[in-house]
Amino acid sequence: MRFLLLATVALSATAAFAAEPRFDMQRLSGDIRTLSSDAFEGRAPATAGEKKTVDFLIERMREAGLEPGGTMGPDGKRAWTQDVPLLKAEITGTPQVSLTIAGTRRALAQGQEVAVRAALTGDTAISLQNAPLLFVGYGIRAPERDWDDFKGMDVRGKILVVLVNDPDFEGPEGRFGGKAMTYYGRWTYKFEEAARQGAAGMLIVHESEPASYGWGTVASSNTNTMFDIVRDDPKAAHTALEAWIQRDVAVELFKASGLDFEKARVEARSPTFRPMPLKATLDARYQVKPETIISKNVLGLLPGTLHPEETVIYSGHWDHLGVGAPDATGDTIFNGALDNASGIAGMLELARAFKAAPALPRSVLFMAVTAEEKGLLGSTYYAANPVWPLARTAGVLNMDSIIGAGPARDFTISGQARLGLLDLLVEEAKARDRTYTPDPKVEAGGFFRSDHFPFAKQGVPAISFGPGQDLLQGGREAGKKWSDEYTRQHYHRQSDEWSADWNLEGARQDLDLLYAVGHRLAAGRDWPNWSGDSEFRPARDASADQRQ
Repeated sequence: MRFLLLATVALSATAAFAAEPRFDMQRLSGDIRTLSSDAFEGRAPATAGEKKTVDFLIERMREAGLEPGGTMGPDGKRAWTQDVPLLKAEITGTPQVSLTIAGTRRALAQGQEVAVRAALTGDTAISLQNAPLLFVGYGIRAPERDWDDFKGMDVRGKILVVLVNDPDFEGPEGRFGGKAMTYYGRWTYKFEEAARQGAAGMLIVHESEPASYGWGTVASSNTNTMFDIVRDDPKAAHTALEAWIQRDVAVELFKASGLDFEKARVEARSPTFRPMPLKATLDARYQVKPETIISKNVLGLLPGTLHPEETVIYSGHWDHLGVGAPDATGDTIFNGALDNASGIAGMLELARAFKAAPALPRSVLFMAVTAEEKGLLGSTYYAANPVWPLARTAGVLNMDSIIGAGPARDFTISGQARLGLLDLLVEEAKARDRTYTPDPKVEAGGFFRSDHFPFAKQGVPAISFGPGQDLLQGGREAGKKWSDEYTRQHYHRQSDEWSADWNLEGARQDLDLLYAVGHRLAAGRDWPNWSGDSEFRPARDASADQRQ
């Protein structure tokens, strides 16, 4: 693997240990404990928890010696924040959703059998009656792969039923590149495609393995307040009904339609698949409260001494899921300790380490973004409205859930990517006797699920860093056990809480590696790029003249 593709100069011979950063892990633990405390109410955008979080971040950034790095005000001074206008939507009351199968009405319980999202179309009321259901396989239209699950069928007024992930997940490698999920497998794409096709709505059939998470995660993530960026035409991106259903409901639905769900799943993996009408209709009725709110990205800056307009970005999302329905213990607060108070606390430690070291030629920007849990909205907004030029952003190192089970011999990143920024990580890791392990769950679509992705789409070299699983104590087996247990029991659950028992030496090790890469970029003149065959390379090359 060698993709150190530089726009202007060859990679400089920077010393592997250009500085010796010091990280206070007790302070890091304290910051996580504060951010994930019940007092912060799960850090949902547009709540009292957001205000507490933003105030806390500004205070910590100021204490670390950073300067405001946000939007320039009319007085010529920068703010600590960037306003992010969002559409906020909440279902008022309980949605009434039912299927009529063979003349018999079957109600679907919100959060148990169906997870209906608040409409992001701007509508205040959703009313669907006798809407016919149509199974469209994976719901993909990809002309460049000679794939079309719709086959020209008019789906206006229909509710589309689709599978999660993409056609190669369970079969041999085909037109979607094998096990690794493409963007076509993401639920965000499927909802967008339903809107483009003019459908009345979409039901995604949940299955834990292809989704990479259980129904509890689906229910907690989709039945509370929804957000989207403010759009000129929201109905071009969203249908009136966006929801998930349990697999058992789908099996029942297919059986009543004279179809075998398992056979239909197999047929959907073929490019010759044709849509299958289901002998059922859907009724849905609920009220929605939409409003436009202003959330905040928080930005702290260490200005460069020679090239202040060039930036190296450390990012992470400050938000989590807020307050929801009680779990079995009665807990209603989604504290989000690992996801992602840990990444934010790590970013603050990096800021303190950079401030303690001699100033660097390039600027280093520390950015805590909003609304990641609602679809990477804060980073999407920044990438579309950058405070600092993307063409002169050397790289983005995103941190999401950075605490693992302890010190590891390796590290990873979310998803698959081929770019010079990863080569830098590999080189610096080698100097520390660590190796790179590719994402062990590429089928989960991790590359499209973290805040580096909106930057990548704009061509900026960007990755999301992940702790290793080859633990110094216990090896890969112990690392996998810890990771699987977190995903199964705590991810997007109320139980993602701070613990005094965490082994933070792995986090110290990871921060040291992340610091080394960022320092190397900020100290030099290198411009990492994507590999020549990357879909993100053309966008980066198009701005090459701005880096001369």
